[in-house]
Amino acid sequence: MKNKSITVNYIMNIVLTMSSFVFPLITFPYATRILQPAGMGKVSFAASLISYFSIFAQFGIPIYGIRECAKIRDDRNELSQTALELFIINLISSISVSALFIISIFIVPRLQQEKPLYMIMGISLLLNAIGLEWLYKALEEYTYIAIRSIVFKLIACVLLFSVVATESDYVIYGFLTIFAASASNIWNAVNVRKYIHLKFQRKPQLVRHCKSALVFAAMSFSTTVYINLDIVMLGFIKSDSEVGYYDAAVKIKKVLVSAITALGGVLLPRAAFLLKNDKTDSFFRMNSKAVKYVITASVPLMVYFTMFARECIFLLCGSSYERAVFPMQIIMPTVLFIGMSNVTGIQTLVASGKEKTVLLSEIGGAVIDLILNALLIPKHGAAGAAVGTTVAEILVLTIQCFALKDAVGVLFVNMELKKVLTAAVLALLPIWLMKFILSGFVLLGCSFALYFILYIAILMVEEDEMAILLRKELKRICPRINWRIK
Repeated sequence: MKNKSITVNYIMNIVLTMSSFVFPLITFPYATRILQPAGMGKVSFAASLISYFSIFAQFGIPIYGIRECAKIRDDRNELSQTALELFIINLISSISVSALFIISIFIVPRLQQEKPLYMIMGISLLLNAIGLEWLYKALEEYTYIAIRSIVFKLIACVLLFSVVATESDYVIYGFLTIFAASASNIWNAVNVRKYIHLKFQRKPQLVRHCKSALVFAAMSFSTTVYINLDIVMLGFIKSDSEVGYYDAAVKIKKVLVSAITALGGVLLPRAAFLLKNDKTDSFFRMNSKAVKYVITASVPLMVYFTMFARECIFLLCGSSYERAVFPMQIIMPTVLFIGMSNVTGIQTLVASGKEKTVLLSEIGGAVIDLILNALLIPKHGAAGAAVGTTVAEILVLTIQCFALKDAVGVLFVNMELKKVLTAAVLALLPIWLMKFILSGFVLLGCSFALYFILYIAILMVEEDEMAILLRKELKRICPRINWRIK
């Protein structure tokens, strides 16, 4: 199989991951005003609850499948055998969990209140099983994945503005979120015959995958606990409105995280392939550059959106969501922490076959998040949940760095963190004055553009490595322009 361009894959994966959050952001200003915090909170609570069932339904296959299929991507027969075995495991687990979910809807009092919403959104448990998204990622088919995903999300956008008109339409909104995220998996299933044979090459050996996949399932469970536990606990301890406030803050953070971690999704199959072929030096060089990218990209995003949290929330959701501002500011540092742990965990430890270490770190994060949520949510609501998540992400990254030991020095060599922080702060000072002159979309649009122009310019003056690489790309794209900064 011919190696695909990492740059192209990265761009396509950014498009893919961003589209998963751009859809809600495009629709958010409209949906939040129509459905109000309570309606948005109902949908968010349902999505978070279903995410727990989804962990067991997927059985760790999404990440395990990428790694295993990437190793054998050049052998179609072996690839077909492995992909079909993983698909059967995933399908069995998804059907079983879907049945359990339906039973839960009818016996748990809290869930009985919104049966139609849970039943409709629960369809995603089966749709995710038939999509084989992990196979397409293992084969680095990011262009196909991105285009297919965007088409379905555009359809969902059109439907949203057409049919969601009153506060009681939150069930329809829930359906459209599932349609946008999962309906494209149907096309995946139809298209898969282009890449694999749809028959076993030998007798299926399902058990050989279960032990390893179970570790990845436990990883996903732990991650989901501290990602979604906040919303679930807010829903049970507080109110749907409080969930709505927190969800508004988290959605903005997720958009930023998606841009940062998109590179990890691209590099995992490539990293597994390099290690399989004993190219360890190339493996660490690639991940070291990933660390520099994460720091360079995440720090300014973290700084900017902390300072302009109020303006972002008011523009997207309206003034009724003012209580989402402080939680958003608290949770913004996780953009950096999640980006870093994506490199140390998924790109380095998982690719090296050390997924149990990642599992340990995520269990630690889940436990501390549970404890802090229990202590802080009753009194501080959404702000308390934000504190729990932030501390959990710090702990996850710390454990993973400790586990890497000597490799940390290789990954974090020449980070140039001081240059990045200096540039991020200096670039912020001029745009702060814009708050007193502009407002709304004009303020955010102008300040965001000016901020990152200044930020990149300062990095170029400082001769930052990432800025130098960017300048080279710009010179290649626009050779007639003098990109050299005196």
